[in-house]
Amino acid sequence: MAGNALLKHVVTFGRVLREAGLEVGPGRLTDALRALDNVDLSRQEDVYFSLRQTLVSRQDELALFDRAFMAWFLRAPVLPPARVANDPQAIQRATDLLVDRSDPDGEDGEGDPLELGASGHELLKEKDFADMTPDEFRRVRRLMAALAERRPRRASRRRTPSARGDRLDIRRLIRHSLRTGGDPVDRPLRARKQVPRKLVILCDVSGSMDAYARALILFLHATVGSGPGVEAFAFGTRLSRLTPELGTRDPAAALEKCTEAVTDWGSGTRIGASLKEFNDLYGRRAMSRGAIVVVVSDGWERQDPELVGREMARLARAAYAVVWVNPLKGNPEYQPLAGGMRAALPFVDRFLPGHNLRSLEELATMLACIKRRHAA
Repeated sequence: MAGNALLKHVVTFGRVLREAGLEVGPGRLTDALRALDNVDLSRQEDVYFSLRQTLVSRQDELALFDRAFMAWFLRAPVLPPARVANDPQAIQRATDLLVDRSDPDGEDGEGDPLELGASGHELLKEKDFADMTPDEFRRVRRLMAALAERRPRRASRRRTPSARGDRLDIRRLIRHSLRTGGDPVDRPLRARKQVPRKLVILCDVSGSMDAYARALILFLHATVGSGPGVEAFAFGTRLSRLTPELGTRDPAAALEKCTEAVTDWGSGTRIGASLKEFNDLYGRRAMSRGAIVVVVSDGWERQDPELVGREMARLARAAYAVVWVNPLKGNPEYQPLAGGMRAALPFVDRFLPGHNLRSLEELATMLACIKRRHAA
């Protein structure tokens, strides 16, 4: 029993590392089990170096392994020694457990759950975008695509058959009554159809946002790809519409097109002027009317902050709700001291951080269930 528990414990930890991007296969797991057979499992240092020596192959993987090890083995105690590495059946079970994606919680068929540590995905969710490597950016693309599917919805004027509807479906009522000699035995109902609400995202790509802008552009790409009704813009010293560039399926190609299209990428910030351009040009086309508008910026304004306040007021009057995402808000000690941020806040319905994947997850959850405008 102890051998099976140790086997599952190490294999599931290997799966965590593989999901985080490390190349961990059955061969390395077998080596890890053999190494653990020859050390004292009550000594954390021996366990650490045994697993690091057998499961890590590159220098750049050490930091990720260290975080995973601390999160995993501080929550799940190390088990007594069990000689399982030389057991062919144990090795086969290791292979089966590693490739079995239908049991992510590490439970066996008898319902004996294995206590889990933090997975590779959880580690990535907490990591600041400014500290991510290119490989980590590639790994979070899939997670961002899943988040983008949580689109805000609204009730359409069109109605659809529904058992919980609030109005009679007269046509179906008459048609069904023909089966019962004209008696309306069945009372079919109709309800308003739920459709995606318009979503407009304005992303700051100025120099102060450069550490976060590329990650947020990937989120914009996933959001635009989630379906119609999404418009994406970038602004620094001027406004640039990015919806066509983000329409391509390849995130890397979309990011390259965006950097080429935005001539002021990494320059100064003119939030007020950019918002005025949006309100004057696209607001008149009713793009923001009834939409959820998300502004992603740290709030640093080079010009008059009062212009930011006036244009935010115009935007708030047209939009269903205005959400401001500030990567700096991820710092517990952050205070909105920037002039542009202070001027915008009175017209913001939700003020959220945007420094890591976890904060974008919170943003997506909030957008999916937002119902009406109210300050947060």
